[in-house]
Amino acid sequence: MNKKTVFLALACLLLPAWAAAQNPKLALPDFSGLAGKATESVNISVNPWLLRTAAALIDDKDADAAETKELLAGIQSVDVHSFQFKSDFAYSNADIDSVRRQLTGPGWSQLMQVHNRDRNEDVDIYVLIDHDRTRGFALIASEPRQFTIINIVGSINLKDLPKLEKRLNLPKVPAEFGGVSPEASPPATGL
Repeated sequence: MNKKTVFLALACLLLPAWAAAQNPKLALPDFSGLAGKATESVNISVNPWLLRTAAALIDDKDADAAETKELLAGIQSVDVHSFQFKSDFAYSNADIDSVRRQLTGPGWSQLMQVHNRDRNEDVDIYVLIDHDRTRGFALIASEPRQFTIINIVGSINLKDLPKLEKRLNLPKVPAEFGGVSPEASPPATGL
């Protein structure tokens, strides 16, 4: 076997893994069974068609509405799963860890990690950068009686996250649970 054949064979084997690692859309577990166990649950999936439709209906004459339209222009999809329970660990840590493992691939960068072993709380924020542009954002926040996973596909600036929470009525992630405040965000760099 010559070197060219070996190289092509290796490239064919590695290409699917590389492509999957670069995907800003996370493969989230099926959380539908948790809704019945939860005292509170939020499941939001906003697809590209819905985002384009919402943006088209926004009147550009109002400054606040124009800002919302601009914010939505760079976003392709939003997925939010948030659950609260009466008892500790009514959800599977394996599901949460399967999402975290996806964020260790090439392109994903961890922006923040907060772990409190005493209270068993974890918060991780990641961003997928490709050619100096944000392609995805992920937040995983978990504690014994609740967890939240947010996956945004597209380009968004961290300082715009609170605006997105407000405009799309997303559940707020409190500061003590890893919420991002505009004051704490890094300077605008397309993230």
